[in-house]
Amino acid sequence: MRLAAVGDLHVKKTSQGQLQPLLAPVNEHADVLLLCGDLTDYGTKEEAVILAKELKAAVRIPIVAVLGNHDYESGQHEDICRILTEGGVSMLDGEAVEIQGVGIAGAKGFSGGFGRGTLGAWGEPATKRFVQEAIDEALKLEAALARLRTERRIALLHYSPIRATVEGEPLEIIPYLGTSRLEEPLNRHPVDLVFHGHAHHGALEGRTSSGTPVYNVAMPLLLQKFPGRPPFRVVELPSAPASETAAALETATKSGGIRQPPIKSGTLDTL
Repeated sequence: MRLAAVGDLHVKKTSQGQLQPLLAPVNEHADVLLLCGDLTDYGTKEEAVILAKELKAAVRIPIVAVLGNHDYESGQHEDICRILTEGGVSMLDGEAVEIQGVGIAGAKGFSGGFGRGTLGAWGEPATKRFVQEAIDEALKLEAALARLRTERRIALLHYSPIRATVEGEPLEIIPYLGTSRLEEPLNRHPVDLVFHGHAHHGALEGRTSSGTPVYNVAMPLLLQKFPGRPPFRVVELPSAPASETAAALETATKSGGIRQPPIKSGTLDTL
């Protein structure tokens, strides 16, 4: 399966007619389109209606999406999900869907920092509530991953589960672009690929600590890195499923290790 992914569309009330020509080429290059949050700019129903019309006019392949932080701005996120669902988009928030034998688990995710810098639930009640939100989103992702019974599995997020794909952003905001708490369920429930957005000036690619490829597909980043090309990333599923890849990596690590293959081996660089 060829997966096209993009996030951070930031559709505004003035975006009518702008998205359709950008996404129309996806039908020729991919089998499914993944949308990684910040679908709207101010999180309004009006923006969602425009997006639904643009997608219906441009895209003929299945669409799967998660929401981003911008989609929550106006408190109308439930309406946004309803409008897009009625438009044929599979919206995920701790759920999973199967398309052509490939399982896709999705959640928005949250911020909180990475590695030793991950914020802990200690101190003021406000800090504990913030950390609990990150934990709750990680649990949503875990629940979605646990539901998958397919051999091939994909994770769809808005926030990043690793630091590598947010590198390039100002250091001050990196803790707000994702959290390692989202990486933990990915290591417990291996997937073939992970897609996220949110980091407009981050890095295109990285890997989890267990070797799973992670792609940052924020539209502003794709437009910057691939000028003149359609603003979505197309990736083919690797030849071996996640379970076999994880087992091979564990064996190699215990035996003294072979280096992980380059992440670009699964990427169609024509887009």
